Formats: sequence, C-alpha cells, structure tokens
Amino acid sequence: MTSKSRLMISSGKLSASEHGNGGGGPIVLGTGGDDSVTEEDEKRFLRVIDTELTEEQKERIVSPEVFFRRQQNVMALHWHPEFVPMSLIRQRIDQMFPAKKVELIIPTQHNELLSYDGMYSGVEIDCFSKGFNQKVQLLLHLTRERAESATVLNSMATYTFRYRSSQLFELIHSFVGEDMGRLNDAAREVGASSQIVRFVQGTVRKIHELLERYFDEMPPIMIKNKLLRNYFDEMRAEVSDGTIDRAQALISAVKKIVKQNFPLTFFYRTEEVIEEARAQGAGIIIPHPEQFWPILLADYDVDGIEIWNPQSRKYTEFLISVINQQNSNRNKNSRRLLVFMGDDTHMGEKVKDPAVWNEEKAAREIGVQPGWQDLFIRKKLIKAGMESGRVMQEYRQRLG
Repeated sequence: MTSKSRLMISSGKLSASEHGNGGGGPIVLGTGGDDSVTEEDEKRFLRVIDTELTEEQKERIVSPEVFFRRQQNVMALHWHPEFVPMSLIRQRIDQMFPAKKVELIIPTQHNELLSYDGMYSGVEIDCFSKGFNQKVQLLLHLTRERAESATVLNSMATYTFRYRSSQLFELIHSFVGEDMGRLNDAAREVGASSQIVRFVQGTVRKIHELLERYFDEMPPIMIKNKLLRNYFDEMRAEVSDGTIDRAQALISAVKKIVKQNFPLTFFYRTEEVIEEARAQGAGIIIPHPEQFWPILLADYDVDGIEIWNPQSRKYTEFLISVINQQNSNRNKNSRRLLVFMGDDTHMGEKVKDPAVWNEEKAAREIGVQPGWQDLFIRKKLIKAGMESGRVMQEYRQRLG
C-alpha cells in the first residue's frame, strides 16, 4: 500500500499533504537517530497490534480483583470492549456481581455499533456542533434488532470510525514529515531534550515503516493514536522508565496539537446524528459534558446527561441541579431529562502487562460508578427521583 493510499483512508477528506503538520519553523532540537528496523522492532510491533489474547490475558479478564457481592442492579451504558471478546467480559461481570438480578449493560465502542447480550446495541459517536464549533460525543443505545436494520446510522458510524486512523497518520507525520512545527511547539511545552526528540523521531520512523508493511493485515481497531503509546510502553524492558515517560509526554503533547487542528468538517453534525438516531428509536445520552460544556446550552433532543465519569466528576452535584431546573421548566407531557453515570472502562487496558498499566484506567470496572453511592450525591438524587434503579427502569422502557 502506498503512502498516498494510506493517507487517504478517510474517503479523501483527510491527508497529511492537505492539512500539513502546523507551523513553527525548522526544528532545532535535532532529527535523526537510528531508524533501521530490527527483528526485535518487528516482533514488538506485531505484539502491539495483536488482538488475539494469550491464555494469561484471558485469565486476567475473567478474574476480577474486586467484587460487589450484594449489588442487585447493574447499569453500564458507557464502556469500551475494544478487542476483548464479549464472552470473556460476561464472565468477568458475572464474577463481580454474583447477586445481580436486573441489568442494563450496553457497550459503547467508539464509532462502532456493538451488542453485549443480544438485546441492545450501543455506540459512542463523534460529531460536530457548529453552534459552538467543537467536536462532541454522544452515547446512542437501541435494540439490537433496530441497530441491525439501521443502515444509515451504521454507515455514519463507520465513516466516523476512520477519523481515528487518519489522526494516527497526522500524528506520525508530525514527527517524520517535512514540517516540524508541531514537534517544535510540543517539545518546548514539555521541555523535551534533543536526545528525547531524536529517540522519539527514530522510533516513530520505525513504527511508520512497520505500519506501512503490515497495514493491510492490521485489525482496523488497532490503527489509532494509541498505537504509538503502546509501542513505546513495550520498550520499557529495554529502555529506562524515565526515558519512556519523557517520550510519552512528548507524544501526548504532539497528539494534543494534532487533535486541536483536526478539521471538524470531517464529522457529521450533531443534529444529523440525533435526527437519525431518533428515527431508529435510539436513546441518546451526553457523556462527560465537562469536556464540551456548551453542549448543555444547546437544547439537543437527548434522554439524559452523564453527571459522573472517572475523568469528569468535578461538577456532579451542580449538574444534578441543572437537570432538575431544566425538568421543572419542561412541559408536563414532556419526558424528563435523566441523570446517568459512566464508568468509561476500556477493556484493552486490562489485557496489558500490569507493569505498563495506566493505573487510573486499569482500575475502572464495567458497572462500577461510585457516584451513585456517594452520600451527598445520593441525597440529591433521591430528592430528584433519580436513584439508579429508577433511572435504569425508565431508560429501559424508552429503549423498548
């Protein structure tokens, strides 16, 4: 596959040559480093992109470290199976909640409709809100039967899925392309030394070559920004943790700039996604609104708002008050806005060697949202008639 064809994987809307790598003048921190691909580099790359789980990894999935032996209601509406089989995830959940009687568990893979139990399908889809010029995300849930016949909605999700692949190539070319503006800016921001810059550039060149070599054989889910992070983590056995940590800081800073400059016109508009989702009878939830707070003012046709998430929980009590106020102003015949909590679990994190875990992400568990049990939050939820069991029952009725 040629570089041109690889960079045009997004239906011609994105290419490194079209959008460049930002300004900033010539790089002064050094280019180069040994970028010849070795047999060990290739083995490492193949390990990183492999979605087949080893017996040890399977055992890690089906053997949780925490248990909730008295919890009877399990609601999980925001989590990512990634490449972990649902059968193994089911075993993990059954182990964690041995007393569960009622459950509403729907996966929300990024831009890919999937089902956990054969009853419901879900997706976390990226879209563009022109009113405040920002990429936002929506959680969509619908019956599996409706999902399978939702041709347009599936097509929209599939198209949007490609943007993560496109961002990977934008990220790579920020390190190895002709324009070093983004790399300059990021290196200055994190204080990266010339040695770190050369190390990262040389390694990214290897990844680029290996990506080109294996692109046609790679699982699509592995063609994303996280590929770089995972590859560098695989090097910890040969390279000091301090060096890898500094390299990861530089990569994260460049990735942030790439995302900021990503053309928002690539995405379907939020109104378009909502319209098509409603046409298919889907439920719609706004996840972690703290990350794009103007969405709370947009008056979109949604079922509820995620008020607690492991990475967005600063304004939980305030959001409950906001939702209460909005409900009080609604017509009595209108459906009320519901409050939700998301664990945002990424199962791919759990198959990694614990030595390279992102501790915060690895600690997340499907169906575990401590906000429901927080005494102060719980008091507000009871007053609002939004206890978790009641919310689950009402949302299930809406989904049909």
